[in-house]
Amino acid sequence: MDAFVIEGGAPLKGTLRVNGSKNAALPLMAAALLTDAPVTLRGVPRLADIANMRRLLHELGCDEDHDDEGDVRLHVTDASGSHARYDIVRTMRASVCVLGPMLAKRGSARVSMPGGCAIGERPVDLHLRGMEALGARVTLSSGDILVEAPGGRLEGARGFLGGAFGPTVLGTANVMSAATLAEGTTVIESAACEPEIVDVAKLLTSMGARIEGAGTPRITVHGVDELKGADHRVLADRIEAGTYLIAAGMCEGDLELSNCPMDALLALDDHLQRAGVSVEVLDDTDPLRATVHATRGERIEPVTVTTHPHPGFPTDLQAQMMAMLTLANGNSVITERIFPERFLHVAELSRMGARLFRQGPTVVVSGVDGLVGAPVMASDLRASAGLVLAGMAASGTTTIRRVYHLDRGYERMERTLESVGAKITRVKEQDLPMMG
Repeated sequence: MDAFVIEGGAPLKGTLRVNGSKNAALPLMAAALLTDAPVTLRGVPRLADIANMRRLLHELGCDEDHDDEGDVRLHVTDASGSHARYDIVRTMRASVCVLGPMLAKRGSARVSMPGGCAIGERPVDLHLRGMEALGARVTLSSGDILVEAPGGRLEGARGFLGGAFGPTVLGTANVMSAATLAEGTTVIESAACEPEIVDVAKLLTSMGARIEGAGTPRITVHGVDELKGADHRVLADRIEAGTYLIAAGMCEGDLELSNCPMDALLALDDHLQRAGVSVEVLDDTDPLRATVHATRGERIEPVTVTTHPHPGFPTDLQAQMMAMLTLANGNSVITERIFPERFLHVAELSRMGARLFRQGPTVVVSGVDGLVGAPVMASDLRASAGLVLAGMAASGTTTIRRVYHLDRGYERMERTLESVGAKITRVKEQDLPMMG
């Protein structure tokens, strides 16, 4: 496994381009299973999760070509298989998004219970509830979810996808995709409003689907008999963009970001402005692909952060925001409402001198004058990003092990940060001394 060695204290200055969204690209790729015609996706990021999805789609009979520019062409040539095996599915939770397209197109799907980051319980029961509402029969067998459409076709229905911690994003994408080929009209109530859902709906619509209300809590899908191929550019990654905007604030940066989806980052922008980080829009001809300039004032001010479903503050930026607020001039309060156990980074930031006090789903962050480099362990994708930001701002050397988490969501993050002045090197873990 790889690790990062970071020499802290280097200011960030330069220009970055935000890559395509991982959270949009995965269900977009799965949507290729809904048609026998080719689907081309442009701006797909080069990530471990994307490579795993390509492997999975190949096993499900989908030919795939990709180039260095991020263009991926998918074409189903063999629809006889319907089993998403554990060996692939265990590596990423988002592999469950093949369930809806396979069920709708092939009449059945067998998907192993998914894996992914260790950030708390993320059940798939809402996905299955949505499929059952469309008339599917759901059974569990040897760790696999077997979903079948009696008669071979789903039926439009009304379904509710609200959960204990809000709507399900992947569940909404799954049910919306399945409903495109169902007979009749489907209404998804308490649907996720995330921009990634809107992006999936755009692709499906260009394939011939009839969808209304994507981006609102109620999505209506009028089923059609078949879908065609399409050519679609993937939404820019709002979490990657947010990570680098926070990095600018934390590392006294002077960064210009292009292809930045500011229209999907209004909650983050509000919190950054209150914390003393200026984000100036230079070009918003397309507000989802804007060019912005991020700088920090004299000091970071404390703020109160509560994660919520979109358009609230994203849970995927909570760890990065916490890292920045460790250097704030006062006490900040962070409350996690989506994944209440998503605090594995608290212990690692504390190793670097952060003053953090957790009580249930809330952490009080008492700002310190500076962080100190230390050996730390990455626990999940976004926690890893928070530790990288902390390491760049700390004095001395920080070593972050298990950065394979980062490779799931950031395209060669160390190269991107090096290009704007960070002193960060990827090494093999076996070449490092034992952690103290």
